[in-house]
Amino acid sequence: MSSKSATVKRSADILRRPFTAPFLNYVGAGILVGLVTGLVVGAFRWIIDQTLKLLTIVYPWMASHPVWLIPYVLGSLVIVFLIGQIIKVDPLDLVGSGVPQIKAILLDKHHMNWWLVLWRKFVSGLLTICPGLFLGREGPCIQIGACIGQGFSERVFKPSKKDRHLLLQCGVAAGLSAAFSAPLAATVFLLEELTHTFQIKVWVSAFVAAIASDLATFLFFGTKPCLYLPLKAQIPASAYPWLLLVGVIMGLCAYAFQYILFNLKWWYQKLTAVPKEYHCLLPFMLVIPVGLWNPHLLGGSHDLIMYVTQMFSRGNWLSIAGLLGIFLVLRFAGTMIAYGSTVPGGIFMPIFVLGSILGALAGVLMIHAGVLPASCCLNMVAIGMAAYFGAAEGAPFSAILLVTEMVGSISQIFPMVLLTFVAYYTSMLLGARTSIYDGLREEMVFEN
Repeated sequence: MSSKSATVKRSADILRRPFTAPFLNYVGAGILVGLVTGLVVGAFRWIIDQTLKLLTIVYPWMASHPVWLIPYVLGSLVIVFLIGQIIKVDPLDLVGSGVPQIKAILLDKHHMNWWLVLWRKFVSGLLTICPGLFLGREGPCIQIGACIGQGFSERVFKPSKKDRHLLLQCGVAAGLSAAFSAPLAATVFLLEELTHTFQIKVWVSAFVAAIASDLATFLFFGTKPCLYLPLKAQIPASAYPWLLLVGVIMGLCAYAFQYILFNLKWWYQKLTAVPKEYHCLLPFMLVIPVGLWNPHLLGGSHDLIMYVTQMFSRGNWLSIAGLLGIFLVLRFAGTMIAYGSTVPGGIFMPIFVLGSILGALAGVLMIHAGVLPASCCLNMVAIGMAAYFGAAEGAPFSAILLVTEMVGSISQIFPMVLLTFVAYYTSMLLGARTSIYDGLREEMVFEN
């Protein structure tokens, strides 16, 4: 009995000594990276939001006073020239969202000049997104956060070789968190899309950076979710078989998104009449007639998603469905034309917008068919966003958490999980990439 009792351990034998946890050294650094990222990205996001609101005033004015289109077009040409001059210094890091480049860095296949990319991405991102191109702010926000994290790593904290990318990863989570006010989803995105690990040192440091970043954005936007939708209705069980069909359709559309996206470079290389760094001339000119028709379609665009949620009470179901179909075609084509050109910009929000339109279109048809109560229209918008994003990006966990945090509700999360899985599985069956950023990274040529 005495020998057995001697082997029984006490709390002192099991618990770690205070202040000796291996990740504690990085919590302070993560908070600092998060606060700085939140301030920088918050300013970036605020400028974009205010400019896009201004476009809803400018375009109706130009529609009534066509003569003002001349200086507007000339101004757009100046912006195209400025973007070309900015990005031609380092097109590999400055064009696109920046996420594939970050994946290459974490694989030790690339190195980024953090200061050069930081200010040039900030400026060129504003020049690209503020005029209304169908691109999201989140890609530049993620890369800006990564640059800030790398800067702190190289200039301030100088971690060991083993942890050299840790603060960059904190910056990624902080950048996405500040872009959407979604710290939990931002951390999961880092783990699901970039690190593919769940090491406590990584996720704790990234999570605290994401929280600090979100806190910093309160100075700009307050505490309200960035895409608040009051989801109060409950989707009835009788509608679930139809949800499975909607999920399959979402998966087909997501596969089409990837298929066309990975052909964009091949198509744009045929545009030899314009130098490569000025290929953004095409989306800049095409976005003007869209803005003259309906400026709510421009940008990422949070405003368009809110605009879609208000369409259910406008006119009969056929006219609503037809208008949604036009929105879908314009946004899909505009997103592809913009992202394929040589501009900085993300595809998170454009995918969310397409998902919201698909969800709204499915909701209108299901409500008209009598299989869904009209009170569930907002549910279909939110569910469509998660399902389409999860399938197109290849990140279902991030999709569900992002939408949940963005809309500020976990009401009836199971239909969202179900539809997202069906859409994701369908797209994978057709041959979609499990990570859209892996495919985009493979298109790039890295020297390191």
